[in-house]
Parts: sequence; C-alpha cells; structure tokens
Amino acid sequence: MTASPVQLLLYRWAGRWGPFKVSIPCGECSLTADVIQDTLATELAGIPVEVETREWLSEWWKPLPRGGWHAPIVMVEGRVVSQGHALNRGVLTEAVIAAHVERAGVSGNHLYGKETCPHCVRAKGYFAAAGIDYAYHDVVKDPRALYEMLGRVKPIVGPKTPITVPQIWIDGNYMGGADELGRHLGLKVEPNPERGQNSMTDRPNLART
Repeated sequence: MTASPVQLLLYRWAGRWGPFKVSIPCGECSLTADVIQDTLATELAGIPVEVETREWLSEWWKPLPRGGWHAPIVMVEGRVVSQGHALNRGVLTEAVIAAHVERAGVSGNHLYGKETCPHCVRAKGYFAAAGIDYAYHDVVKDPRALYEMLGRVKPIVGPKTPITVPQIWIDGNYMGGADELGRHLGLKVEPNPERGQNSMTDRPNLART
C-alpha cells in the first residue's frame, strides 16, 4: 500500500487584505519555493509530498493559531517548521521524513550505520555469514538515512533514549543492534566490554549495539 502524501504548505508574502496589497516581490519566498522543489527532487525523492502555496496577506489569520505569523511560512502536516527567512533544506528534509515514516512501514533488510563503527562492521559480517542481502545506509554521509533511522527508532525505544548505530531491520521487522542480529541468526556473539558506549560519537572503538 502506498503511503498517503505528506502535506506541505507555503505561505508567501503576497495577496491582499482590505486596502492593503503586497506589491513588492518577496525574494526569500522565491528562494524558499526553489529550496522546496529542489529538496523534493533530491533528498526527498520517492517520498510522496503534496505542496500547496497560498498568499499570506489574504489569509494571514489561518497559520496564526499554529504560530505562523511571518512569511515565508512553511508548514508540514500543519506544523510550522520555518518562517521569516529562506527555508533551510535540512529542516525541511527532517520534517518531511518524520511525517512520512509515521505512515510508511519498513520492508526488506536494512542496516543503518557509519564507517567508523566497529559494531556496524560486525553486523555486516553477520549478514555475510548468513548469506543475507541487505541495504546499507550511512547515517553520517546521507542526511535522509539519519532522519529515517531516528524517525523509526525513537518511537520504539522512547524519545529520551540515545540512538546508537547500527540499527537493523530484518524482513521489515526491527531487530536492534549487532548483538540482536547475531542472536536472531543463531550466530555466536562474543562478549565486548566496550558495549554501552555511544556509537554516534566520533570516538573510535566506543560504539555499542
């Protein structure tokens, strides 16, 4: 089943209210519109998004209850993610992916990790030993991978639990880290005193499953 589109709304500095009319083009509104289109075609390619543009002065009261008062205003699923300046594409990417993962499940085998994480290497070895194909996502090099991982794992482990790598799915089912993968595959998991350290840091050999 195809996930329903994420709703994205842009209020640009334009329109009319009573005797007032916007006659000066908004450069930051134009930049924001360009950022939206380019981000949808690159970082967010493949994610269904419906974009609507409205004139702020003609409907200034509509975004106000959500905290939107300064065009350009960008809203994702009714939440203001940017206003008053040109849109940051990273902010847009994170907001859209967070909304998308709530309605789109995972299929197949996936490993989210990073190059400097020894437990990610260990998890890759478990996959190889079991002869299982999987998709690898580098959360350092690929912002989309990072936001997808966080958006999917946080609801499972809780908002206050630090998210480490690797994070693994098998046949669309969440496994956890390398230890959980090894046990699931019936492989021997060697004791490691370094487990429990945060693997999202840049310190080598301090990652955990």
